[in-house]
Amino acid sequence: MQLALYNAPMKRLGIVGGTGPESTIEYYRLLQAKYRERVPDGSSPHLVINSINLQGMLDLVAANRLAELADFLAAEVNRLAAAGADFGLLAANLPHIVFDAVQSRSKIPMISIVEATFERAKALRLKTLGLFGARFTMGGDFYPRLSSKYAIKIVVPELSEQNYIHEKYFGELMRGSVVEETRRGLLAITDQMIQRDQIDGLILGGTELSLILKEPSHHGIPFLDTTKIHVDAAINTMLEQKGD
Repeated sequence: MQLALYNAPMKRLGIVGGTGPESTIEYYRLLQAKYRERVPDGSSPHLVINSINLQGMLDLVAANRLAELADFLAAEVNRLAAAGADFGLLAANLPHIVFDAVQSRSKIPMISIVEATFERAKALRLKTLGLFGARFTMGGDFYPRLSSKYAIKIVVPELSEQNYIHEKYFGELMRGSVVEETRRGLLAITDQMIQRDQIDGLILGGTELSLILKEPSHHGIPFLDTTKIHVDAAINTMLEQKGD
């Protein structure tokens, strides 16, 4: 059965990357590793990567020009479709602020990092999730908007904690810098949220966060590594037979 599946025409994944250069590299590494776990014959997955200008995306978000952001990202997804991608993903949490609008304009189906993360949380029977990420992610509605669908509560850090996370995210992690003091600071905020908000899981809602919070859990609560979760969903789709 498995041999027949793997010998079927494979779906080609298209990735809009560059939205966090370090995490785009991590996406590629994890996709290769996960594929080889599932298909141990020495072959590699079919991928197309479109690396975009991060600063251009951030400028649109900061100016709240979300309609333009959706048009911009949809155009980049459709470049992947033109290059032969059968389905696609946005390799970061932040651009999911306009995911629905991008999907509606896309010529290929898209895998949402938010949906995939909620599905994982549901499978783990989690009920109250903390959310770390860039300020735009923690303050956005794209995670809370889906929370009622899954009967899962989303809790964000307090404002001072958000400011700390955002500063370290863009000042260090987005530049490829992993600082032990920052790791301890993030874990201290996690401990505060466990006590204050009774969270039973933590969403690493910035794909660079998994570069510094590498543990699968902390003080009994699982870390939901959105990069790994997104990759798992992509591999599952890739290995579906084309035409299904």
